[in-house]
Amino acid sequence: MATFLYKLGRLAFRRRHFVALIWVALLAVAGIGAATAPPAGNSSFSIPGTEAQKAFDLLDQRFPGQSADGATARVVFKAPDGEKMTDADNKATVKKTVEELADGSEVAAAADPYEAKTVSEDGTIAYSSVTYDVSGMELEESSKTALEDAAQEARDAGLTVEIGGDALSAVPETGATEVIGIAVAAVVLVITFGSLVAAGLPLLTALIGVGIGVSSITALASALELGSTTSILAMMIGLAVGIDYALFIVSRYRAELAEGREREEAAGRAVGTAGSAVVFAGLTVVIALVGLAVVNIPMLTKMGIAAAATVAIAVLIALTMVPALLGYAGRRVRPAGAKSKLLGGGRAEKKPAKDNMGTRWARFVVRRPVAVLLLGVVGLGAAAIPATSLELGLGDDGSQPTSTTQRRAYDLLSEGFGAGFNGPLVVVTDAKNSDDPDAAFTKVTDEIKGLDDVAMVAPATPNKAGDTATITVIPDSKPSSVTTEDLVHSIRDAGGSIKSDTGAEIYVTGSTAMNIDVSEKLNDALLPYLVLVVGLAFLLLIVVFRSVLVPLKAALGFLLSVLAALGAVVAVFQWGWLAGLLGVEQTGPVMSMMPIFMVGVVFGLAMDYEVFLVTRMREAYVHGEKPEEAIVTGFKHGARVVTAAAVIMMAVFAGFIGSSESMVKMIGFGLAIAVFFDAFVVRMALVPAVLALLGKRAWWLPKWLDRALPNVDVEGEGLKALTDREDEEQELARA
Repeated sequence: MATFLYKLGRLAFRRRHFVALIWVALLAVAGIGAATAPPAGNSSFSIPGTEAQKAFDLLDQRFPGQSADGATARVVFKAPDGEKMTDADNKATVKKTVEELADGSEVAAAADPYEAKTVSEDGTIAYSSVTYDVSGMELEESSKTALEDAAQEARDAGLTVEIGGDALSAVPETGATEVIGIAVAAVVLVITFGSLVAAGLPLLTALIGVGIGVSSITALASALELGSTTSILAMMIGLAVGIDYALFIVSRYRAELAEGREREEAAGRAVGTAGSAVVFAGLTVVIALVGLAVVNIPMLTKMGIAAAATVAIAVLIALTMVPALLGYAGRRVRPAGAKSKLLGGGRAEKKPAKDNMGTRWARFVVRRPVAVLLLGVVGLGAAAIPATSLELGLGDDGSQPTSTTQRRAYDLLSEGFGAGFNGPLVVVTDAKNSDDPDAAFTKVTDEIKGLDDVAMVAPATPNKAGDTATITVIPDSKPSSVTTEDLVHSIRDAGGSIKSDTGAEIYVTGSTAMNIDVSEKLNDALLPYLVLVVGLAFLLLIVVFRSVLVPLKAALGFLLSVLAALGAVVAVFQWGWLAGLLGVEQTGPVMSMMPIFMVGVVFGLAMDYEVFLVTRMREAYVHGEKPEEAIVTGFKHGARVVTAAAVIMMAVFAGFIGSSESMVKMIGFGLAIAVFFDAFVVRMALVPAVLALLGKRAWWLPKWLDRALPNVDVEGEGLKALTDREDEEQELARA
């Protein structure tokens, strides 16, 4: 592989005009596609195999025309202190508001609270359910404005009015912190390279790669039903790995220049050596992201594949466009150790070069491996302790900040109608095989009324054929409570006796039941996913390092870092530690997708640092150095770059903490803290400590396995032989 990449790097350097033209053309095509594509609709959230999804599918068949895709709004009214919503003036205000809402061009229906009997028992709170013909993402701005204007008129009349539901949903915004993250990355690159031009190359190539990836996602969003979070995730990961991969290529290029090689040769060698690490690091990330498909949640699968495609683009750009731009930069990219005049270069060296920080740190760890290992493991273990209190759930209006009208509407409904009102359960009764459907519906209703934690059971609402009915159940507890989850299981457990008595089958659905099913599905999929992803990456790393213990150590280190990161997420988003500092307005259960998502993404990124750092050690060991010397050599050449890469990745991820979307905020924080733990504790401390303790055993590989494995030549042995032959041929030609 190293030989092929070496030739590719030299070709891209020589044919830089052609390479640059191809990538710019791809960016233009993707940009035009994104600009002309129809707006993305509301991404479907189907969960195949769950009871809640089966119920939704049955409703589509038996209740045609009642699509659940349309946007909804609950306009909640509260009377001033000492008044009731049934007072004449308040009643007139509400009726006027409902009439205005019903006149909307996209409104399917607006219910009158007094006719629908949606006034609280004490008469202080009422609500109107407004349904629309289109989804929340497709709703015209004029319809949203009309909804807000109608609410404001009622407020002006003296009522408290808040709006819940998805009608006012908006595309999440990332805010200025994303730009700050990129600015921090730029500063780190300038410090690392000592050159503005060299620092600009990774940023430029990463932005081009992300531009192509995100524009392609936008262009395909409508056709493939991709949500807005998909493009944000692709941008987040694409920026981070794009900068890092280019950083490693440019860093190796400058090291080759420092050894006196010509620029084209240096570009070829940089792509042949560091490029091999980029390919395998990229493969681990892609495996981890595409592996999310095993969970069988279409939205998560699409997010993983889209992000994986952006990572693949980042790898291709690092291997081709980076050497092409190095050709354009010429002498403006200086050898390692040399700075531009603007940043203090060109001065005479007064002192002999000292060992860099990476060398000194590696020697310290090699001398005291046991102490470093124990301190690192204990520290990560302490950080992971909050993870033992992990509570999972999917966000609803109750998890929104209290500053939003959706959250205030949620609280008003809880105040007026009970904590469970915001999470009604829908029991779908399929009586097609029942001899007496009406008796079956009555039996189901009576059975549910006898269960614990039931506040109210609405009468059955049958379809036109009379063979299927929906029964709305209001729990006593809030939607995210364990008690509500127990009620869902109790209703489902009662289905067995109901079927044997009446022949009817029941399914529990609704947003609350769907959230419970999703959480259970994700929990059940976590272990198989972990085995699949870690197993595949383990095999890949055995091929790369030609060792059994090094990949095993890498996987165990990853588990430590991801558990510590989950502990930090729980401490901030569930317990509220540092919540104000990070802009977390509302604490609550951690998003159900977070553990499996962090396992996938963090594993891929963790293997990046493992590959980049340890391949340099492996290279030194293969070329004859002792194990301890190889560790020091790896840190001498790789620690500064890996540190810079980690800081850049943390800055990019942390930039998304400013997002208005709680899911994006949580992902940004989780990935940033995970990179910190993995890069600075696991890879920088635990890895050299373990390798020092193992010595030569770290590189042990059974002979039969050595013969069976393909030789991918990450160390560049084949490349060295090729260049030696070329040097001999040139000398003979000159002779």
